[in-house]
Amino acid sequence: MDAYKAIVITPVKNSLENTLETIKAIKESQGQYLYFVYDDFSDTETSVQLKEKSAEQGVTYIHLSELTNTPSPNYFTVLKDAQAKSLQHQLPLIIVESDVVVQKNTLQELLSFVQKEPKIGMVGAVTVDYDNKINFPYLKFESKERRPIATERSLSFCCTLLSIDFLQQFSFNQLDQGKDWFDTSISNASLSHGFKNYVLLNIPVLHKPHGSRPWKQLKYTNPLKYYWLKFTKGRDKI
Repeated sequence: MDAYKAIVITPVKNSLENTLETIKAIKESQGQYLYFVYDDFSDTETSVQLKEKSAEQGVTYIHLSELTNTPSPNYFTVLKDAQAKSLQHQLPLIIVESDVVVQKNTLQELLSFVQKEPKIGMVGAVTVDYDNKINFPYLKFESKERRPIATERSLSFCCTLLSIDFLQQFSFNQLDQGKDWFDTSISNASLSHGFKNYVLLNIPVLHKPHGSRPWKQLKYTNPLKYYWLKFTKGRDKI
């Protein structure tokens, strides 16, 4: 068996069907990976099925009750644990969210790009819809040529590699625990530590926006309710 190429993680909350599709695609990817699925207090039935399906696929399932008793979202806890695993094994970290489906060569392309370019902190695969059109959260790049580009704009964690060099220099313990999501904070930390961030506009992954957090669909179907929940319930702090 080939040596492991990276730590791969998928955080999940009540998105069983999407997550199983994500898991299947990663397990069929080129290369060998240490793969962990983090269950952020899904409903009991979902957790039971996800644990069973993960075992069938040879994926390490982690219920976040093993790491914290804080109600979800627990992205901070997930990132801290994943960083520790990356540093322990001296492997880069690849985050693939549960509403993303990678192609067979996606993870290998991310790894190959890091090996070719010096001083990379983060590199992300561009997200597309079923028609291969760039979609959220990378609409800001839709007019660009489909090639790798360096960027100072925030990378999403939809499908993103964090290099071992960056992980060694920036501890996630420095992150603001008052936030829910850390894409922007970590993207900025990479740049401030002298690294470059890239988005591979020629390496697309299917993204089903907010499939991992269905309540956020309200942003499009009922924006008043979305923003009411955002501000009164303190949700979605970036």
